[in-house]
Order: sequence, then structure tokens, then C-alpha cells
Amino acid sequence: MSAGGPELFVVCKSCGSEVSSYITECPYCGNRLRKRAPKLDRDGRVAEKREKRKPAPLLTRLRRDEIPGIRPDSRPYATYVLVIAGLVGTLLWRTGLGASNELEILGKPGSHWWRLFTAVFTYNNIGYAFVTLVAIALFGCLIERRHGPVTVIGLFLVGGVGGLAATAAAYPVPVAMGGNGAALALLCAWLVPDLLAMRAGEDVDGDLIGVAAIGVAVALMPLAVAQASWLADGVGVVVGFAVGLPLARMTIR
Repeated sequence: MSAGGPELFVVCKSCGSEVSSYITECPYCGNRLRKRAPKLDRDGRVAEKREKRKPAPLLTRLRRDEIPGIRPDSRPYATYVLVIAGLVGTLLWRTGLGASNELEILGKPGSHWWRLFTAVFTYNNIGYAFVTLVAIALFGCLIERRHGPVTVIGLFLVGGVGGLAATAAAYPVPVAMGGNGAALALLCAWLVPDLLAMRAGEDVDGDLIGVAAIGVAVALMPLAVAQASWLADGVGVVVGFAVGLPLARMTIR
């Protein structure tokens, strides 16, 4: 028998006879040699037993302070609330439930200052609501997972409510509603790290073309909807870059 070849015989422990290694019982004394016949490989050798692979460990949610500088996994509840509020405002306007005309900015707010906050959640056009709320949902979730809910709410209020406030102050008889300024503030704040990476000659993982397409769609809403404010667009862009720059530098550090 050549080295490395199959073992043709084994010795029966009961009677001492040499018997084939491929049978389960000794033909001379009937002693049980093994429970089952061994498996053979392609070369006729007895296949070695393979160790059972241990299941891969399950990936658990990131715990607080598990990795320094990385936020633990959490659901973007603040963004959910902002989007749901926009859907409710759109539903109230479209159905005419309650005093829907009190939700928008129609003339100088004056003592009705709270309209600045209701108007940012109100849309009189389904397309306007869809484009704007999709942008808020997408970039709000991304920013909230990176920086937390306070940052999202702050960007939304300063970009959205601030944009409507600037519109109300700039026009003699302002008519405005919607969160286009808030959507652009969130989008631009998210875009800043990628722009800094491009400036440094680094590779960018984000889809800048897709981000630009969404940004253009939101920014051009005033062409399709009279109540969407160009001035709110500008305020949102300025706020987004102004807040996004220090946030990006803090993340890099």
C-alpha cells in the first residue's frame, strides 16, 4: 500500500482478524466495527470529518459609548414627527377641515405669529408636498443618525420658519407656505462633508448627482407653486451651509 493511499484493512478488536475498512461488521465474529460505512473521496480515501462551522455572531445594535465619536443606533423619531406633521398639514388644507386658511401666511402675520410655524407644515399642492417631504425625510434621517434630533429640529426651524419669516418681512403682502427652506437646509448641511472631501481630493461615497437633483427639484418649487418662496430657498441654503460646516469639522475631529 503506497503512502497516502486508502487504508484497505483494519484489525478487528474482538478476533484480531484483518477485515476491510469499508464494512461495518466483522465477517468472522460479527463484532460491530463502526456505526456506518465511511465516506470516500474521489481518490478512494476515507474522507476526513469536517468540523461543523460555528454560526457567525449576530450583529447587535451599537451601544452608547461603544465606539468613541460614533452615535449609537437609534430611530430618527424627530424626522418622523416633522414628516407626519407635514402630511397632517397637507391633509387639513386639502380637505378643508377646520380653519385651513389660518395655517398659511396670508399678509403680515402680526399678532398671528404662530402662522410661521403652521405654514411650514402646510402644503396646498400634492407635488410640492411630495418633493419637499421626501427631501426632509431623506436628509433629516441621515443627519439625525449622525448628529441627533436636536440638530435636525434646529435646521428645520431656522431654515424653514426663518425662511418664511424673511418672506413675511420682505414682501408687503406675503403669501407663503411649505417647508422648502427647511428641506434645503437639511440637504445642504448633509452635503457639506462631501464637498470638503472633494476639495481635499478624497473619494466621495455619496451620490452627489442624486443629491443635486433633489436640491434642484426643491429649489425650483416656486416656479410651480406660487406659495413656495424663493427667499425661503435662499435662507435654507445659507442656513444649511452655515450649520453644516462646523458640524462637518466636528465630525472629522
